[in-house]
Amino acid sequence: MSESFRDKLRALPDFPPDLPHFDPGTAPADPAALFRQWLEEALAAGVLQPHACSLATADSAAQPSSRMLILKDLDDDGWHFATARTSRKGKELSLNPKAALNFFWPEQGRQVRVAGTVVELSAEASAADWDARPGADGSTNAQWQLYALQPSEIEFWQARHDRRHIRHRFGPDGKLLS
Repeated sequence: MSESFRDKLRALPDFPPDLPHFDPGTAPADPAALFRQWLEEALAAGVLQPHACSLATADSAAQPSSRMLILKDLDDDGWHFATARTSRKGKELSLNPKAALNFFWPEQGRQVRVAGTVVELSAEASAADWDARPGADGSTNAQWQLYALQPSEIEFWQARHDRRHIRHRFGPDGKLLS
């Protein structure tokens, strides 16, 4: 009898043998500081493109879509990303400004989920982001928009081999939930 696809998937390894230790009790109280720490640890561990994340949006009929993109910055405005206003994600955000980002670092058994409301940043910030793109030629792109996701929830997830994964959640204004 041949192996079923389900059996094949179940036989795949979950996480590497050496997962980093995470103690929420000693984690920074600021979720942005904890994200920066985890990003630095991902870089030190050789994770490729640790700033890549999935952005999930939904259209006016609540039909979800997701795609990969690059985090541009993280500051008091929120978690920055950019796209053309005329792209699918740009159109969806104009109709429904709720979105979620998900970072996944399988080498460390870690992911970070950020959900909230997306706002448009200034035309000046958007133009500066366009100019900073690789291959920028000095041209302008009036459709290019820099956005910031302002979180209502942030979850840090650390895998464990005993399946007692650690979830460390923050709510609005960075208030610790669990």
